[in-house]
Amino acid sequence: MDHTQRNGKPKILITEDDLENQKFLKLILRKNFEVDVCDSATTFFQKLSENHYDGILMDVSLNGERSGVEIVRELKKHPTYKNIPVVCLSAHVFSQVQREALDAGVDAYLTKPVQNHELIDTLTKLVNGEAGS
Repeated sequence: MDHTQRNGKPKILITEDDLENQKFLKLILRKNFEVDVCDSATTFFQKLSENHYDGILMDVSLNGERSGVEIVRELKKHPTYKNIPVVCLSAHVFSQVQREALDAGVDAYLTKPVQNHELIDTLTKLVNGEAGS
């Protein structure tokens, strides 16, 4: 299966409920990735069922009934999706939140604000099957 779009860029799904953060992430990532955006667990699983993604960028705090950590936990239990790399991007700097995310199956955990190059490098390495950061 071809894991990239026609333009050769890996396709990622950004799960972020803040509109300004969505715009910013799309702007900095669109040069390196084909980007889709969703804002909740409901829209996440809908997009996932309709598209193939090479990676996921997940916020921890989301509007709605499930957190990003809960979504990742559910994702990693699903045979079809469990191997999609997930980068968590969160304003939560507390080690407990980071530990919960990593225990849920997140491949990398970055805190906001993050340097653009660090985010791009982390996503690139993970979608290319290289070790996480």
